[in-house]
Amino acid sequence: MGSNTTVDKVLIDTNVILDIVMRRMPHFDGSVAFLKLCTLQMPLMCVITATQTKDIFFVLERHGKKTADEAIEIIRCLTSHIEILDVNYQDVEKALNSSVKDYEDAMIMFCAERHDVDYIVTRNERDFVGSPVQVLTPTEFLAKFEKSVKDWLSVF
Repeated sequence: MGSNTTVDKVLIDTNVILDIVMRRMPHFDGSVAFLKLCTLQMPLMCVITATQTKDIFFVLERHGKKTADEAIEIIRCLTSHIEILDVNYQDVEKALNSSVKDYEDAMIMFCAERHDVDYIVTRNERDFVGSPVQVLTPTEFLAKFEKSVKDWLSVF
């Protein structure tokens, strides 16, 4: 992590959020540890795109055995702790014209780039090959910043 004045902006991929909400093993533990780090009041800003909220709702309601009201409540909880990035025409155009096979991941990549995101945290790194933003798994992110987090927490 950067200096005390630097805030690292981290985009959380949809699969990390769904791993937690749906308790998907073996990914649950690493994703929970990462999300706990995101909720600390430290120089770290966690974000998702506006389109991800739609994707999360759809998966939870259709495949996660959640009612629409439960899915909405989960998204409300997320948005109270995580900033939402807008997606615009430029992001759509770049995603449509990119070589990335997964359109949703391409949208996330280009939106993250436009918003100067420092890291995309996902468990599907292969889906973000060629990303202009550095990509890490939740476990890699925790390992990379373990010392910085401990240093930051030692202030308290």
